[in-house]
Amino acid sequence: MSNVPLTEPAQRAAPRDVGHLGDFTATPRILLITLLAVPVGGLAALVSWLLLKLIGLITNAVFYQRWETDLVAPGGGDHPWWLLLFAPAAGGLVIGLMARFGSEKIRGHGMPEAIEAILLGGSKVQPRVAVLKPVSAAVSIGSGGPFGAEGPIIMTGGAVGSLLAQFLKLTADERKTLLVAGAAGGMAATFNSPLAAIVLAVELLLFEWRPRSFIPVATAVSVATLVRHPILGDGPLFPVTSDFHISTLACILCVVSGVVSGLLAVVATWLVYAAEDGFRKLPIHWMWWPAIGGLVIGVGGLIEPRALGVGYDVIAAELQGTIGLDLVIGILVVKTLIWSLSLGSGTSGGVLAPIFMIGGALGALEAHVFIDVGPGFWALVALAGVIGGVMRSPLTGVVFAIELTGRFDAVLPLVIGAASAFAVSVLVLRRSVLTEKIARRGFHLSREYDVDPLEILFVSEVMSDDIVTFEADLSASDALAAVSGVDPTHVSARRQMLHPVVGDDEHLLGVITRTSLETAEHDGVGHLHVVALMKRDPVVSHPDETLRVVAGRMAASGVDRMPVVARDDETRLVGMISLTQLLEGRLRDLREEREAQRMLRLRVVRPTWPPRTER
Repeated sequence: MSNVPLTEPAQRAAPRDVGHLGDFTATPRILLITLLAVPVGGLAALVSWLLLKLIGLITNAVFYQRWETDLVAPGGGDHPWWLLLFAPAAGGLVIGLMARFGSEKIRGHGMPEAIEAILLGGSKVQPRVAVLKPVSAAVSIGSGGPFGAEGPIIMTGGAVGSLLAQFLKLTADERKTLLVAGAAGGMAATFNSPLAAIVLAVELLLFEWRPRSFIPVATAVSVATLVRHPILGDGPLFPVTSDFHISTLACILCVVSGVVSGLLAVVATWLVYAAEDGFRKLPIHWMWWPAIGGLVIGVGGLIEPRALGVGYDVIAAELQGTIGLDLVIGILVVKTLIWSLSLGSGTSGGVLAPIFMIGGALGALEAHVFIDVGPGFWALVALAGVIGGVMRSPLTGVVFAIELTGRFDAVLPLVIGAASAFAVSVLVLRRSVLTEKIARRGFHLSREYDVDPLEILFVSEVMSDDIVTFEADLSASDALAAVSGVDPTHVSARRQMLHPVVGDDEHLLGVITRTSLETAEHDGVGHLHVVALMKRDPVVSHPDETLRVVAGRMAASGVDRMPVVARDDETRLVGMISLTQLLEGRLRDLREEREAQRMLRLRVVRPTWPPRTER
């Protein structure tokens, strides 16, 4: 064993040098992607403007028989019953034909499709989807569909970014960034809500918090908002100017409002997928489902015509506190039913505007029960709550509510309401209305962000520094015999499958595996020195690297163990690290998650009475 020594435990550097590490990883490529995000944001704003104009054109043509592009309410006039009943069905039929003979990806409300393109499709969107999605959404909403334009705009704006990226030599992550930049830019231009668009991108689409994506997305959103101002206006979409008298009791009641909003979100989500399950059982081709969903919309339109269309006028009335109780109940019941049931049919349209209307109606109803805080206050709180519950995006709900109305003074009530609704939703439902569709296609995604435990542990904390090395002039047969005869109690040595080969000065020359030694013995060349069989220039790590860096290097190089060498001298061996040791980081994370401990205890000192007296 003298020629197969066990190394002495390496002296680990103290203090550890972490000057090469930073809070974020960033490269100059950020500047290139940010530059590309500028035209993406501008084009996304123009696309959103065109879509809104197209919706207005179809709505005016179908319900008012005139050639205008202003957004109007489909149910705002005195329409014949047959028009209210059959116009949505006709629109659904057109969408079914477009999906059948154009692209099936136009079905749905846009966000799951964008998420699927990001996670599963390499952030590639087909050019025809970029054209067919906004047209199908305009047909759906313009013919009375109770949907919003934001989902299709997210898909179309994302397609703009994706198509530009596909013409260039970019990575999948860079394509994702431009896709999300276009999607967020379209959202910001639609609602004049730049901050909410960025938060939505982080909570729903990016699946990361990194400068490489945040900076280009923020740039695209800023450009889109600036382009929007001269063509669509620069004020809040639903300005609320009434005085709010927010008290402690009102904040406590916001918890109740949030819980009710969360329950409503659960019911709406369940209805969407119950409807989808029901349509799947129909003995007809899915092309006809949107037409049937359109008939459901038409029946709802006969009951409450104001539930049809985007409904910006109704949302404004809810938030300004000028909506009547009859309309509140009608919207709350009819809009929820026709939106969820028709969305399950696979038609085209977004979820945000309907959520705004449904949440506003719930809050307007609560205003008749809760204390008076000011006109529109409870509608605002419930709107944020339903967004937080349906989309599982409480921060998006809060920021949207603020930017839509300009009421920055309502931050605290909105946070309470949205967080309460979010709590109910995540405790009752496994998935949101956005992710359930992806799960039904056999895929899973997690929307939880946390610090990777491999990012905070260093190689020096888990590596083995008691290892078996071979001298260069040792024969393969002797090396194999030596490792086979290692003391059984020396567990780490017996488990070691990769062995460093060192020279006279103990400097690293290369590595050899135990399998290579066995193969040499089997092939009758065991007399060869290990230096002739070893792999030179092995993949190595350093003691001051994080486990995440090493895990990435293992994946890229196809190895599961490597020598650890000093950073200032890569021939000086200090240890070995294996895939098993990388799991130490995960194990520590599991312990912190599952092992409950009481760290402090109260010690109660009781005085004696009567006091003791000295004798």
